[in-house]
Amino acid sequence: MVHHHRYNLLKKGGDEEAGTLLFLYSRRRRPNLLSVLFLSLLSCTFILAPHLFSASSSLSHLCSFGVQNEGFVGNIDVNAPLCSSIPNGRICCDRSHFRSDICFMKGDVRTHSPSSSVFLYSSKSNNGFISYVSSKIDDGEQEEHDELQHEKIKPYTRKWEPSIMDTIDELDLISKRANLGVHHPCDVIHNVPAVIFSTGGYTGNLYHEFNDGIMPLYITSQHFNKKVVFFILDYRNWWVIKYGDIISQLSDHPVIDFIGDNRTHCFTEAIIGLRIHDELTVDSSLMRSNESIVDFRNLLDRAYWPRIRGLIQEEEQETVDKKMSISPASGSVFDYQARKPKLVILSRNGSRAIMNENSLVKTSEEMGFQVQVLRPERTTELAKIYRSLNSSDVMIGVHGAAMTHFLFMKPGSVLIQVIPLGTEWAAETYYGEPARKLGLKYIGYKIKGRESSLFDEYDKDDPVLRNPSSFTKKGWEYTKKIYLEDQTVRLELRRFGKRLARAYYCITGIHPQSSLE
Repeated sequence: MVHHHRYNLLKKGGDEEAGTLLFLYSRRRRPNLLSVLFLSLLSCTFILAPHLFSASSSLSHLCSFGVQNEGFVGNIDVNAPLCSSIPNGRICCDRSHFRSDICFMKGDVRTHSPSSSVFLYSSKSNNGFISYVSSKIDDGEQEEHDELQHEKIKPYTRKWEPSIMDTIDELDLISKRANLGVHHPCDVIHNVPAVIFSTGGYTGNLYHEFNDGIMPLYITSQHFNKKVVFFILDYRNWWVIKYGDIISQLSDHPVIDFIGDNRTHCFTEAIIGLRIHDELTVDSSLMRSNESIVDFRNLLDRAYWPRIRGLIQEEEQETVDKKMSISPASGSVFDYQARKPKLVILSRNGSRAIMNENSLVKTSEEMGFQVQVLRPERTTELAKIYRSLNSSDVMIGVHGAAMTHFLFMKPGSVLIQVIPLGTEWAAETYYGEPARKLGLKYIGYKIKGRESSLFDEYDKDDPVLRNPSSFTKKGWEYTKKIYLEDQTVRLELRRFGKRLARAYYCITGIHPQSSLE
């Protein structure tokens, strides 16, 4: 099945030059049947000759995309992703994933921002075949039909969501014959590959920034070992600043605004679009060197610790007169309480806020936790948030985008997610399962109807309270309006205390001072 699929791709893309020119020639000149048969036979001879006369060739090799092309591995793993190997002068697009498309260009690659295009000039002639056919077409027809391949792509990882994809800029990827002349002289020549992606769509929401952008960027580019240039569509300067520490761990080069930079940038290789595996995760079985979500978190460590050390030094200077002991190992100004496990409460305002948060703090402290209430804002420096959670043992938060911060916790820590009514599936899919993959000890706390603010708005027998799934099945808009925008929680601390006690025991191995049993 895989070979058959790749064979179709080969027929569509691998023989594009010969097939396109044959079609144009036959349409313009209308040669007789013998001429067409001769040209077809000649095409096949030149294309298949390297395989027919190779002692090690086999039928399966004939159906593999890009086998034995210069600079690429000859024996292709049939389980490898589409476009895992392509020859010079070709465009290959993998559109098999429901989340995202990704295209690859290799050869003389040139950007052209005014037309939102990336050009690939092909000088290969397939042993003279293209030159032969081209000589049969007059100059006017050459100019009209100089495109060998034309692909369109919106390089954002939510292609299954048309409403948001409509807001994403589209790129034209065009392969042309170089023998007709190169129309885009290079202004900047790069000796490293390019990765082109969009920071549009849902960018501005922390979950989407990591799930749809940062983690796919890691998956797609980390194997370049920082020898890569990033081009951004729907460029946002604040995004570049916010994630600059992470970007610096993936690329040694400045980020480029694709549309805003009118210079022609030239490469020998470009990737347009990003690969994505699943919700907030890295699937090691799909990575070249088996990298996992833990490796991604290690990259976050490298990204943020230089800044964290600077913060620690600033605080040491400020507190020197107070004779406080600060340990760079944990990065916490509260290390004088190091014997107590640290619990961080992610505080929300408005929707899905914990209305008795102060009581939760008091209960947690009585149980033996050292508590920090963290209220991240859009402008809060990520290094500061990372520092707090990296030094924590337990994090408590209500389901929502801020739960993405679990990525900042050390494997072995405990994540407690408060799950409001109507959010069970999303809470497990987006945060519960990914947290386990990171190596966190995950505890989900599903609230009861009386712990929800909806309990005061609806009759106790109303399906909104008794059967939330009947509404969530109607679609995202129902879920968002009823359960995400209009719901807050008031925890039953005696019941919730059992989760706190379990978390305390997981971290310390001892039973807490008070479990509210």
